[in-house]
Amino acid sequence: MSLTVVLFGFTFFSATMMAGGQLGKALGYGAGLAKAVLVGNLLLAVYAAALSYVAFRSGLSTVLMSRHCFGARGSALADLVLGLTQVGWYAWGTDTVATVLIQTFHWPSELYVPMVLLAGLGFSITATIGYKGLEVLSATTVPLMAGLIFWSGHIALAHPSTPGGGGGEMTLSQAVTIVVGTFVSGATQSTNWTRYSRTATSSVVVTFLAFFLGNGLMVGYGALAGSVYQNSDVVAVLILQGLFVPALFMLLANIWTTQDNTIYNFSLAGCHFFRTERRRLVTFLGAVMGTLLALFGFSGYLVPFLLALGTSIPPVGGVILADFFYCRRGAYPSLTSVHESWKWQGLTAYAGGLAAAWWLPGIAPVNGVLTAFLLQALLMRRSEGRLV
Repeated sequence: MSLTVVLFGFTFFSATMMAGGQLGKALGYGAGLAKAVLVGNLLLAVYAAALSYVAFRSGLSTVLMSRHCFGARGSALADLVLGLTQVGWYAWGTDTVATVLIQTFHWPSELYVPMVLLAGLGFSITATIGYKGLEVLSATTVPLMAGLIFWSGHIALAHPSTPGGGGGEMTLSQAVTIVVGTFVSGATQSTNWTRYSRTATSSVVVTFLAFFLGNGLMVGYGALAGSVYQNSDVVAVLILQGLFVPALFMLLANIWTTQDNTIYNFSLAGCHFFRTERRRLVTFLGAVMGTLLALFGFSGYLVPFLLALGTSIPPVGGVILADFFYCRRGAYPSLTSVHESWKWQGLTAYAGGLAAAWWLPGIAPVNGVLTAFLLQALLMRRSEGRLV
């Protein structure tokens, strides 16, 4: 139950809803949209569940797993890719809270900077407490948010306007990539919590459900709202439906439950990168970085950011999965056995997966994971033989 509320709180995120809203506006409420949401979240859930199993068996987070396949120094690649994306999400959430509150209450625009500073630093408080803080916050807000989403969705389905057919501005493969991109960074780092699971079954099942149902609910609701109201801003949609107070609750609770998880993830990647145990200090520094990005207008690049995430992060997981299941036969040796600074096989496999995700036709995240997985398996077998 503890893992369930934390992971569902993690996947309940307004950015995911707004990404879904943009899909709804582009594709319309129909079979194409349903297929993108279903396929994207199924791929995301399977990917996250596989990594959660590795985390349970090894007791390691993703950045620690990366030492085995990228080397002691090469693992900085995973730290940078995963850590910086979390800062990007933090910037988006911080800007969104400040902007929506100012627009909703018609406050003067001069309050934007202090509001961003207050939100950016305030959201990090529960993350500095650690897992217990995340659990208490999520257990309180997740059931209320779920009820509000179903209530609002019911109102949207009864709306007299007919959902649009979409403008055709987006292909199905792009739509699936965006769905995966909404939380592929979080899925890759969900190991930060699933490594504490009591059983392999609970680790895999809870992770699958959180990303398939939790993230799917966010994308699906956002897509419905976007197609019916032609507005990807879910807070604005709730206000249009006459749900002013619930809209403000949704904004704060929804973003807060993910912001603290996001910056907590950054702190673990940052601590591994700098080889320090001062997690609270790194958490605070990450919050400062995200706040500064918000002030510089990072939130205006949400869709390109999601496409970049859906392309660059899955190859990291592909390399890790191949290294664990194929090269290591399901068991890591001690981290003290990692003597190489750089493991060219893993780094080459990641580069190949990244290139495949960018350039090959089809679904970018799938291309990235599969190519990185195959390259890692082939390169390790050729250079050292299958590891034990």
